[in-house]
Amino acid sequence: MKNFDDLYAELKAKAEAADPNSRTVKELESGIHFIGKKIAEEAGEVWIAAEYQSDDELAEEISQLIYHAQVMMIARGLTPDDIYRYL
Repeated sequence: MKNFDDLYAELKAKAEAADPNSRTVKELESGIHFIGKKIAEEAGEVWIAAEYQSDDELAEEISQLIYHAQVMMIARGLTPDDIYRYL
């Protein structure tokens, strides 16, 4: 099982490897606007899951939101420590 830091390290390594088949690399290459749209989409899906779906489905949607948020962090050069300062 991964935690926030583990996921970030994995995504950062994928970004640095620049594997053209990586979903993370493709999203980063699509740019900030695309990543932002994915975050907005996932946030809406979290809300819908919270209203109408099971806890497992909600947890999955939240994990996808975290994934896209971390891709945005990498795109903008932020680290988990940059986020933790505000928690």
